[in-house]
Formats: sequence, structure tokens, C-alpha cells
Amino acid sequence: MQPTPAIVTQETVGRFPRWALWLFCTAYILPGFLARHPWKRADITAFGVMLDMARGTGGWIHPTLGGIPVQDAALLPYWIGAWAIRIAPTWMSADLAARIPFMLVLALTFLATWWAIHLLAQTPAAQPVALAFGGDADPRDYSRSIADGGLLALLACLGLAHLAHETTPALVQLGCASLLFLAVTALPTSPGRAMAGIALGTVGMGLSGTPGIALAMGAGAVFLHWLRRPSSTRYAAAFLVCLACAAAMGWGNLGDWGWRWDPQPFDATYWKRRMHLLVWFPWPAWPLAFWSLWRWRLLLRAPLSCPHLLLPLWFIAVGVAAIVTTPSADRVLLLTLPAWAALAAFALPTLGRSLAALIDWFTLLFFSGCALVIWIVWIALQTGHPFQPVRNVARLAPGFTPTFSFWAFAIALLATGTWALLVRWRTGRHRNVLWTRVVLPAGGATLCWLLLMTLWMPLLDYARSYVPLTRQLSRLIPANAGCVATLGLSPSQTAALQWHTTFQWAPTQSGTPCDWLLVNGENPALLQGFRAPWFQQGSVWHPVDRKEILHVFHRRPSPQKLQK
Repeated sequence: MQPTPAIVTQETVGRFPRWALWLFCTAYILPGFLARHPWKRADITAFGVMLDMARGTGGWIHPTLGGIPVQDAALLPYWIGAWAIRIAPTWMSADLAARIPFMLVLALTFLATWWAIHLLAQTPAAQPVALAFGGDADPRDYSRSIADGGLLALLACLGLAHLAHETTPALVQLGCASLLFLAVTALPTSPGRAMAGIALGTVGMGLSGTPGIALAMGAGAVFLHWLRRPSSTRYAAAFLVCLACAAAMGWGNLGDWGWRWDPQPFDATYWKRRMHLLVWFPWPAWPLAFWSLWRWRLLLRAPLSCPHLLLPLWFIAVGVAAIVTTPSADRVLLLTLPAWAALAAFALPTLGRSLAALIDWFTLLFFSGCALVIWIVWIALQTGHPFQPVRNVARLAPGFTPTFSFWAFAIALLATGTWALLVRWRTGRHRNVLWTRVVLPAGGATLCWLLLMTLWMPLLDYARSYVPLTRQLSRLIPANAGCVATLGLSPSQTAALQWHTTFQWAPTQSGTPCDWLLVNGENPALLQGFRAPWFQQGSVWHPVDRKEILHVFHRRPSPQKLQK
């Protein structure tokens, strides 16, 4: 076997304080789930399906939204949210209740990723070079330090922040993918638990709408294990478990084998967008991952002997190959972030002081600059100075009125002070432990996300939710209107109307007679044929997205009613 490039002493494998690691994860998980309305598109749509299930107006096997069948097979996320809504106390709002289990799913992702990297670091090929005069790193301390660094690298990924804080199937897919990643890494040492994890991960991904990707990731990783030891029956059994679970989820109405196969035109614009996504989404994990592959390249001459590189590479390859099959490439690439973090973790023992210092300074300038911009815009909205940010917000979000929240300000101020202390600690004199090389990227990403979800939350909620649109609608339609028919509304619009208003909404397909009609203005063809007996009462649109317009029609009274 080729020598490993990792030269590590016991002094460099100090354990990251558990309280600090828990604080990092908590500060990352909670902001974005609290103190906001459901956001546009996928977030509000998934919540609407959960709400229909919880209220008994939608089926649990064949879910509906506003009486219209849902055209996907992501049952498990809907079940989780609906159960949470049903068992929540009466004082808790339904949208907050639906988010609580998704917070736990994100915590599961962090925990499974840490353990997967911990197990990979214990494999023989991942161990550092044995020093001639002693002082070698203890294997368990080494694996813990690598796992701490990998978890921090996952927290630093830019693509994780938004999608990991929505109540959508994508987050449940990520949680199940991380569980599957952990299970295949544990297969050589704990076959019984690993097979149970493989079954849970595969079934979970299948019930969340991705049985094809679950089969490719799970069965492919198990097959790579089998190539190392073809005589082992545990790998054959695990391979059959993957096939059986994925086949069960892909059968009938419980799955979708093609991951919604919808390839886009392969033109220059298509590839440009995909390349941009691949650059920023797993940043900064992917540069460290490529550095890791370069430094460990001699071991890749015998790839089956280094599962700490081969298994993450397989999960990444499946995800990157799958992004050409769907327009939602970011949600597919989300499933690869634990593997990117694992590869990035094994770059840490190979980084020289100069390269580590470069990462620190770039991170310090980038995230400090982002935090400064967030603070300047917030101060401008509160005081009116400087004027340029106020004018930009007025142009992008017309009608927005700034508000001041003491608690949001206090949390943001505390987070900024903590960032300053972290920078001072990192630039001070202390032991150069492995995980310290990614503590600033993780801290900077957490800081900026927390500032956005506190200082900018009113603005983001105004721009990302349907509250401004539904408030206009409530002023246009009288409170005693009763039934309102809908035509051509998107699933997210339907869910928003059901949640934010008290009217009785009925799609035109149901045949319910209503005196009021709401038509989606994005499709001009829908407006034809509704001039008689209807007259247009007015129109409402989202202040941030002027293309999202709804036309309100009122039925003219019949001549008999006029005579009466």
C-alpha cells in the first residue's frame, strides 16, 4: 500500500469542545425555521399538502391540495408534517408545528454525517503515517478530529442554508441520504446495524420521491464493498436489501423511478447554469475535496483499498450525474453535501500552514464583508441613512415597511460579537488542531445565515411569502363572500390562499357554484370566456414579483334577482 500523505501528531488531534459544536449546530438549525411565514413555491406547497392531510381533506396515500391530486410521490415528508400538526398543542400554529420534525431531520443529517466521517477515518488506509520517534496520533482521537472538521465543512457549504430550512421533501431526502451514507460506511464493522440503516435510508429516500437515486447510491456503494471481499455474504445480503427496498418504493404509486426524468435542452445556457451551481453550491467543501484527492492520489491507484475516498466519490458521482435529469438540480445536488464534507475532511491533515492561512484570510474577508453589508442595509432601513440601500429596497420590495425587533437585534449583536471573538481566537497563539482549519468558514456561514434570519427576516418574509398578496385579496373580496372559485392557480398559490385567508376556496373543476372567481393572470388564455356573466372586480399581484398576478371576478346578478 502507498504511504498516506497525512502526517499527524497527538498534539494536532484535540477534540472540538462538545458545547461549542452543539452551539454551532443549534445556531445553524433554529434560524430560518422560526419567526416566519411559509415561503413561496416549494415550502408553502408542501405545507399545504400536510395541512390538508392533518385536517382530513386530503388522502394519506393519494394526497391532494385544495381538492386537486398532488403529482409527486413524496409521501414521507407529508406524513411527518401532518402528524406533527395533528399532535401539536392548540396554542402552536400549524406551520411551526410542521417545522419541528424537519429541525430534527436536519439535526439527524449532522449527526449521521459526523459518524460516517468518524468511521471512514478509522479505516486503515485513512490513518496517518506512523512516526519513527513516537508521538503518533491516537486513532480514535484522530478520527474524532477529522469528523469534527467534516461537520464544520458541511455547515460551511453555501447550498445547505436555504434548502435545509424548508419543510419540503428535499430536506427529508437529505436526512435519509446521510443515514444511508452512514450505513454503508458502517457495513464492514457493524453489518447488522448497517443493514437496518440501509433499509431505513433507502425506504426513506424512496418514500420521499427518490427511489432511483437511493438505489444507485446504496447498491453501488455496497457493490464497491463486495468488490473488496467477493466471498463475504454480508455484502450480497446488503445488496439485496437495497434492491428490495428500492423496488418496493418504486412500485405502484409509492415511487418515481425516473427522479421525474425531465432533461433540459443541452445548450450553452444549460451547461453554464449547471457549472455555476456546481461551483457555488458545495463551496467551500469542493476545493478542499479536490485537494484531498490530489494529496491522496497515490492511494487511488488501488481505489478499493481506500473506502474513505471511494465511498464519498461514489455518492458525489451519482448526484452530479442526476442533475441532468431534472430542472431542480439544486435539490439533487443537496444530497451530495455530506459526501463533499467527508472528502473535504481528509484534506485537513494534508494542509500546510500557508494554505491554511490563505483559507483563513479569505474566509475572514468574505464573511466579514457579507456581515457588514447585512448590518449596513439594516441600519439604513431603520434610520434612513445611507440613502442608497433604502432606495434599492424600495425598488425591489415596494410597499415594505421596516420594523424593529429588540430580540432580533440582540441575537444579531451577540452573534457578531461571537464572530469577533472567534476570529481573535483563531488568529491567536494556540495549538494548530485539524478542525481549526475550517472553523472560520463554518462560523462565517453560520453568522451570515443568522444575521439574515434576524435582521433581514421582515424583509425576506415580505419578499418570499404570500402575505402581501393575500392581504390585498382580503381587502378586495368582502368577508361575507363565502365561496370563491379558482381557475388556473398554481399549487403554491392554492396553499397560500387556504392558509392565509378564511374564504371557502373551490376549484372550478369541482362544479361548486360561487359568486366570486379568482383567475391566475400568468396565463392570459384563462381570461377568455369569463366576461359574461362575470365582471372584473380588480386585480392583485405580489409586490416583489409583478408577474404573479391574480384577477378577481364577481358574478353579475341575474335579471330575476334584479327584479326582486
